[in-house]
Amino acid sequence: MDAASVLPALAAVPPGVLTGTPTATVVELADPLDPQTVLTRLRAAAAGPGPLVLCLAGQLHLDRRQQLPHLALARTTPATLRYTALPWHWLAGELGARAPGTTTVVADLAADPAVWERLRTTPDLLHLGPGPLLYGRVAPAPRRGEPMSPGYLRSWAELWRSGARLPHATLHAEAAAHAAATAPEALLLAPAPAPAPEEDPHPAILAAAMAGRHGEAASVAAAWEREALRRHGPRSAEAVHWTEVRADLARLAGDPARSCELWLAAAEARLALRQPVDDPDVEGAVDRAHHQWEQIGDRERARALGAPLVALRQRVPGRQAGALAALTRRMAG
Repeated sequence: MDAASVLPALAAVPPGVLTGTPTATVVELADPLDPQTVLTRLRAAAAGPGPLVLCLAGQLHLDRRQQLPHLALARTTPATLRYTALPWHWLAGELGARAPGTTTVVADLAADPAVWERLRTTPDLLHLGPGPLLYGRVAPAPRRGEPMSPGYLRSWAELWRSGARLPHATLHAEAAAHAAATAPEALLLAPAPAPAPEEDPHPAILAAAMAGRHGEAASVAAAWEREALRRHGPRSAEAVHWTEVRADLARLAGDPARSCELWLAAAEARLALRQPVDDPDVEGAVDRAHHQWEQIGDRERARALGAPLVALRQRVPGRQAGALAALTRRMAG
């Protein structure tokens, strides 16, 4: 992928057009060398409260040991992939904590044969979580010596430069059509469309999760959460409900850390709505956060989530005798 060739077109786009805000800051990383440097820049950008648009162009490779996709950087070789490429799950980790609807990722990627094969059997391989909206094109890498042009991302840049304030879904469709001639077999990535408000989405979401389509289930739930936030605001029972749905979907997807984090957020939100500490919904959220915390295998992650869980348990002891004491002992160990 000749990633650098799209930079002049992106640099010509007024920063505010990218984010839809009066002002914006652009950070450009051309042929970055070190994944930790990229992570630091990404973390700083993700810490801001406003809209974030991340544009990616490059080549994906598969870590054969962990079977995880990585984005190649300037010094990446097959032998040094785990140390010189950016793990895709790092992106999910940094962007997943942001509020739903505030993050858009536009990606133009070439996939090595191993990644391309995995994408055909695991459509969720590049899923970034329920919050970020991912639009992209992934094409099989061309033969050696024939670099691919990032035509999909360049089309986004040209549409942005034209001054048209089009919805991202429209920009994706236009860019995909323009780039189709260069890679007709490419896989297109786009968020699940927001469902109509009058439908009951819960059966379809649960069916997708039970069938193993966890990315699809999480994306639909996130769309409903964005709709609840838009219609009722962040301090609403409707918004809290969808946080709890996402927490349960994370449990079904086998991600106890994310589930614990979301149950903690739901409990705090219910307390902020002035629900009493002995309200069954508040107690239930804390109990579920506690249960998911006990399933976390990563000790560092468990310790990071344990501190807010202890603070919450002190306010909401629940009806299980000794829950706070047991939690404190485990944290001390």
